[in-house]
Amino acid sequence: MNRLNFPTAALLLVALILNGCGRKPADVAKALPAVSVQAQVAESKSRVATEEVVGTVRAKLHSVIEAKVSGKIEQMQVVPGQDVKAGELLVQLDAREVQAQTDQAIAVRQQAESDLKRATDLIQQKILSQSEYDSAQSKFRVADAAATEAKTLLGYTRVTAPFAGVITRKYADVGDLAAPGKPLLEMEDARDLQLETDVPEAVIDRLALGDKLGVRLSGVSNELAGVVSEIAPSADPNSRTFLVKLDLPSTPGPRAGQFGRVAVPVGETSALRVPAAAVLQRGEMELVFVVTGDHAQLRIVKTGKRVGDEVELVSGVEGGERVVVGGAARLTDGQPVEVK
Repeated sequence: MNRLNFPTAALLLVALILNGCGRKPADVAKALPAVSVQAQVAESKSRVATEEVVGTVRAKLHSVIEAKVSGKIEQMQVVPGQDVKAGELLVQLDAREVQAQTDQAIAVRQQAESDLKRATDLIQQKILSQSEYDSAQSKFRVADAAATEAKTLLGYTRVTAPFAGVITRKYADVGDLAAPGKPLLEMEDARDLQLETDVPEAVIDRLALGDKLGVRLSGVSNELAGVVSEIAPSADPNSRTFLVKLDLPSTPGPRAGQFGRVAVPVGETSALRVPAAAVLQRGEMELVFVVTGDHAQLRIVKTGKRVGDEVELVSGVEGGERVVVGGAARLTDGQPVEVK
């Protein structure tokens, strides 16, 4: 035989006593002492109706790092997740061949410069012809340009960061062959983020550069204010949507790659609103207490959108009724109340 636990038995005993006395639960609630509460009239308030569209957080500055010359990777100075400064060395290529070419070009330039100086002295003494002087001058210009080109190529063996940011991916390592068009690293500036979203053509006309829209990101509790910074001039022919980019504020939490939702205004609507603290959550049910006369009446409600510190009541309460907004957690259905 199953035995009732103590709390269950106690509840049954109370119910039997009440039934024996002929008292209903409502009568019991009315017999409870009055509770001091705060109440507010449920009023219809207008708000901007919005349509949510999804998007992805991306860094405004993103770069795929490649080598400008071919060469064997001699040093890989960074790893994914590492912060780097603008101009910091990321990859060092084997520069011996390019260095040799540079040394040769510099030597040729020095020789051409020496020949030009000698030709200058001779033409001043009217010993050298003008054509021979022009030839020496031309050879020096060619040698000087070749030396400058060689020095530039030597500089390309040092792959540096184009801006301050964080390394996000690494595609090569020491010993690999680097070549133009072959990615070595990816980096981005994680401090400057934006949300990219595809807005349907039906509502794109409601957006303008500089508009502030509410943005919610997964993993970030607070709503962020995104500023529209780019609107694509033409729609994607497949999805009939326009690419819109919103700059996000510099705040801890958002990261590139996160999923987000942005509220796009589509019109204006009105609904009853009360402070969110007035709504009690009991499992799957949402409840409020309404002051009727001098008693609290429990109502099951359905809520809509949250607007700041208030929440919309879709059903369960009529306009003009007083809703308990302070002290509701201590109430029982039918209990006497004193409104402050």
